Amino acid sequence: MSSGAIALGYPSSSQKWLIAMTVALGALMEIVDTSIVNVALPEMQASLGATLPEVGWVITSYAIANVIILPLAAWLGDTFGKKNYFVFSLIGFTLSSALCGFATTLPMLVLARVLQGLTGGGLMSKAQSILFETFPPKEQGMAQAIFGVVAIAGPAIGPTLGGYIVTNLDWRWIFFINLPVGVLAIMMAISVLPVDVKKLNVEKRVDVAGLVLLCVGLGSLQTVLEEGQSEDWFDSKLIVVLMITMVLGLALFIWRQLTVAYPVVDLRVLRHRSLAAGSAFSLVLGVTLYGAMFAVPVFCQSVLRLTAQDTGLLLMPGALASAFTMPFVGKLTSKVDARILIGFGASVLIFTMWWLSHLTATTGTGDLQGPLILRGIGTVFMFLPLSIATIGPLPKKDIPAATGFYNLTRQLGGSVGVAFLTAFLVNRQAFHTDALKPALSVTSPLVQQRLALLSSGFQSRGMAPEAAHQGAVKMLDGALRLQAAVMSYGDTFVLVGAFVLCSLPLILLLGKGGKQREPSGAH
Repeated sequence: MSSGAIALGYPSSSQKWLIAMTVALGALMEIVDTSIVNVALPEMQASLGATLPEVGWVITSYAIANVIILPLAAWLGDTFGKKNYFVFSLIGFTLSSALCGFATTLPMLVLARVLQGLTGGGLMSKAQSILFETFPPKEQGMAQAIFGVVAIAGPAIGPTLGGYIVTNLDWRWIFFINLPVGVLAIMMAISVLPVDVKKLNVEKRVDVAGLVLLCVGLGSLQTVLEEGQSEDWFDSKLIVVLMITMVLGLALFIWRQLTVAYPVVDLRVLRHRSLAAGSAFSLVLGVTLYGAMFAVPVFCQSVLRLTAQDTGLLLMPGALASAFTMPFVGKLTSKVDARILIGFGASVLIFTMWWLSHLTATTGTGDLQGPLILRGIGTVFMFLPLSIATIGPLPKKDIPAATGFYNLTRQLGGSVGVAFLTAFLVNRQAFHTDALKPALSVTSPLVQQRLALLSSGFQSRGMAPEAAHQGAVKMLDGALRLQAAVMSYGDTFVLVGAFVLCSLPLILLLGKGGKQREPSGAH
């Protein structure tokens, strides 16, 4: 590193990469734990004697806590010190992982997951913030590439690792595996993260009302997104009450944060156009990164009948493609207009969604590899330049608040995407089922011929004529529902592609990136 960079407050060359490895390791634990639990829900349900809706709170509780803490990460870092808060988050996440593994009842597990979410949110937000503050502008591309590998590969690693652990060990080990990794990350953080510079004459008053409004507003929003589908949305009084609570809570929170002298979330950072536009586009990225990818594993397990482990292995090449693409795109960010790179990545994703929309009932795993690998590459071209163009131009003092808000929008984008696409998938499947039923009318000669052929096949296996006929009807009905399901997945991918297409004008509001902050921003 040049003497100029050191003079501006950046660490030495060797230390900055150790810092990058440390914060990336912490963020990786958090991101993997977001998705690793999904494949273990049936085993948890049987072990803890819970119903499926009850055990679903293992995921919901983590997501709610995670979303609440993300915008508070900047305030917590300023109040207690960035290093102290990151180390505390690592310790808390590791200990809460142990509590999850030792839980003997569902309430114990849910409470431990809340603690995991609260401490994990700090790891995610502070990791990116520390990277922006550690590396000089010209090296931001490669620094954010490290974070990008973690953020994009993590959702694919989670189901793969979770599937292997559940298949070969026990569901509790999806939490115990965090212990050695967490201890290593804690030791590294204590050793390599720079000591916080004490700020003089900083008033550390706590806006209790703002904290309460934030928890109520974001907690209600996340609960609606997580539980809306199972509660039948606005037919449920609970969902209606939560929606009203969310609107009132967030409206009052925004008003208070813009008027109080000591806000817990500095919304004034949205005065930076790059952050406002980038955060809006981050919602789109959240939908495509998390929302769209939820449909692929569900398709693999419900239509292709793959195991959770096999599904995870299917997603792995796409994650590896992202990892290999990151360094290349990281170098491009300092040379090419970020808007061009984001536009290219969005175009690749639109094409990928169109490709995936052509799935059929005979689609095999080999047919999915191409679009999934291409999706992994396209996501990198969106994710990395967007982070640089959004956060890079900001003065150093605004980076902690900006990264917390930016990561929150991506997280909420994923939650909104999963909730909306789940409802859309169910509705489209019902639509296609009703549309296809007339084609299977028992008065149709082709249907009668098919039923007779299937019935004779069942009778040849020793079934009574009436039972054989019922079996043939069930088989045709199953084929109809399978075709309806495949068509609904195709509609879902088309919708995601259209969503990305409609969001392209937001790119025009972004900065070019490349130059990043002026040197004065380091002071």
